[in-house]
Amino acid sequence: MQKTTFIAALLTTTALGGAGLAETAWDGPTAGPKAAEGKSIVVLAADLKNGGILGVTSGVEEAAKVIGWDVRVLDGAGSIQGRTAAIGQALALQPSGIIINGFDATEQQAALEGVAAAGIPMVAWHSGPKIGCDAPGGIFANVSTDAMTVSEVAAKWAMEDGGADMGAVIFTDSTYQIAIDKADRIKATIEAMGGKVLEYVDTPIADTSVRMGPLTTSLLQKYGDSWTHALAINDLYFDFMGPALASAGISSADGPQAGSAGDGSEAAFQRIRTGSYQTITVAEPLNLQGWQLVDELNRAIQGEACSGYVTSPALVTQEGLAKMGDSNAFDPDTPYRAAYGAIWGK
Repeated sequence: MQKTTFIAALLTTTALGGAGLAETAWDGPTAGPKAAEGKSIVVLAADLKNGGILGVTSGVEEAAKVIGWDVRVLDGAGSIQGRTAAIGQALALQPSGIIINGFDATEQQAALEGVAAAGIPMVAWHSGPKIGCDAPGGIFANVSTDAMTVSEVAAKWAMEDGGADMGAVIFTDSTYQIAIDKADRIKATIEAMGGKVLEYVDTPIADTSVRMGPLTTSLLQKYGDSWTHALAINDLYFDFMGPALASAGISSADGPQAGSAGDGSEAAFQRIRTGSYQTITVAEPLNLQGWQLVDELNRAIQGEACSGYVTSPALVTQEGLAKMGDSNAFDPDTPYRAAYGAIWGK
């Protein structure tokens, strides 16, 4: 299969949307409980420096205005201790519900047991490998795209882009089980297609600002031109790889081609749009997922069943972004705002 055919096929199956494209049918829930009135909720953000977490938080805040709830956002600031402290602060606020945003429930098992014991409903974004209803840790619903599909799309892109000479370095963070699972799937997909994984690098997302520069320099010295593709479980890794490549005198076109299996941050879209040290991302509809979290929490608060809805990701390329006007976010052209508002009676 030719590279252009492969990318076109992915774009049709993953529904890349954006400004100026025709609206497509809503494939999410159309029925559910009306809005619970007078509720206050807390968003426990793993790290608001992470573009994916920030995008989901914005979606929650937008949806909360429509449903009529108060929102308090607490930032774990990228550390385990910070997230533990945020959970304690959330418990003290005695909210109607809690949204876990971007961290593994297993990491905070003891603290979240306290939330469950207090009878506070919890929903989550990226809290672990199980997607959908009745996630581990007392979580009513874990909202995500299918992380394994996301990983496979990124890996297959690298294989088709690099061909027989492709040599990949994979970046992950063992703090999160889902990050390990995603990186493992990237590696397995590449190797099953006959590709080469040069190295599997475990480095914390929270430390990318200080680690990625020296790591990039070290990998360049170690692998040279055989390092053709960089694949990461999150766009944030590439926030800091580009400057190191530029300092080494390596252009975006000549250096490792970067592809992310996750999120689709605003900064990543801008890099892809301008051809600046990132080639693709496999983006999630972050704003829509924020609305879904509010809807799932509304169901949990009222003792209704979760929707079970799973959103679709999109392979974002420079060509695809050219059709999206100035938008630097994957916000699918489906009427999800109207659909959720109708469910809530708003």
